[in-house]
Amino acid sequence: MSEKIYGIMAEFESPAAILHAAEKVRDAGYSRWDTFTPFPIHGMEKVMKLGNSLVGWVSLALGAGAFLSVVGLLWYANAFDYPLIVGGKPMFSEPMTFVPSYIMMILGAAVGALVGMLGLNQLPRLHHPLLDTKRFELATRDKFFLVIGATDPKFNVTETSNLLKSIGGVQIEVVEDKD
Repeated sequence: MSEKIYGIMAEFESPAAILHAAEKVRDAGYSRWDTFTPFPIHGMEKVMKLGNSLVGWVSLALGAGAFLSVVGLLWYANAFDYPLIVGGKPMFSEPMTFVPSYIMMILGAAVGALVGMLGLNQLPRLHHPLLDTKRFELATRDKFFLVIGATDPKFNVTETSNLLKSIGGVQIEVVEDKD
């Protein structure tokens, strides 16, 4: 088993402290970092420069794909593959295709939202390296953590640790990723 560094975790005492630390980390040029807090902190998404999620686009794509697939299937089955004239009705009628296509669009969008969320969040991840640290469980209670990932281009263990100490990190810990 090889052990490699996942990142460096710093603990902060208050929402204001971690917000200030996040601004300093962003201004220092780090790009692969995250915060873990017991509740949402107003303004953190702007500091982290988080945009809108792509899950909505994945959901739209799968929903539209399902809708068009059902319309295409109904056209193919009724107008091309097995054209059967019943009571003088047309071979393909748009109103007839709406209900099944709409139902499949909703199902496709729901599946797209689930698949998009799982894929973009890189789930299922059965174990995360931060869960090996004792103090990280306090992120759900009353502590605030900032983690800078080792995959960041600016990452250097000593320089990153010194930065986190200088911006008010109470406890600094190197987190190892055990494969």
